[in-house]
Amino acid sequence: MLAPENTLAGLHLAAAHGFRAVEFDVMLSRDGTPVLIHDETLERTTNGIGRVCETPDAVLFSLDAGQGERIPTLPEAAALCRRYGLLANVEIKPATGYETRTAEVVARFVAEHWRDGVAPLLSSFSHEALLAAFRLAPQLQYGLLYEVVPCDWQRHRATIDAVTLHCAAGVVADSVLGEATAAGVPVLCYTVNYPAEADALFVRGVSSVFTDRLDLPG
Repeated sequence: MLAPENTLAGLHLAAAHGFRAVEFDVMLSRDGTPVLIHDETLERTTNGIGRVCETPDAVLFSLDAGQGERIPTLPEAAALCRRYGLLANVEIKPATGYETRTAEVVARFVAEHWRDGVAPLLSSFSHEALLAAFRLAPQLQYGLLYEVVPCDWQRHRATIDAVTLHCAAGVVADSVLGEATAAGVPVLCYTVNYPAEADALFVRGVSSVFTDRLDLPG
């Protein structure tokens, strides 16, 4: 592992390795601060315990998120993206019951403070969160995010004017790729850690992939 997930070290390394775009997850602390972390609980990625949404900032920012890194805030990550000229996909990752609140905090920050450079793409597995963000900031760009794309994805797309469609690489169907191509919607697949897999997806019509591997050959 070159850098822990959802850390500033990861963003530094992505830029150093020539990546042009990054993806990270944003959840709220107990104090309502938008922070970068994937899980609702702290145990897997930090030396803390408990739910992120129940942990105050004073405790959260004292934790080790791996290799001495601490959990960063959304403003810190945004500043690095602007500094390096990185495109960003910000995944709204609400704790259960915090879908609307998390979406509104993220959308408001992006709309008010991420004005220089290219605004990030907002996505979420929670359509409730996407709708809340869209209602607050319809001028931003949104991406539909699924594991398996449902048959009515285009209806969901229309509710937030989504510009991209994201799904798991291993289950993306040719029928979905055909529908997305016809609709002019790029398909982005996660998580692809091998060049041959990426190449096969590109041949099928996938536009871009997400990877955990900053050291991919080629």
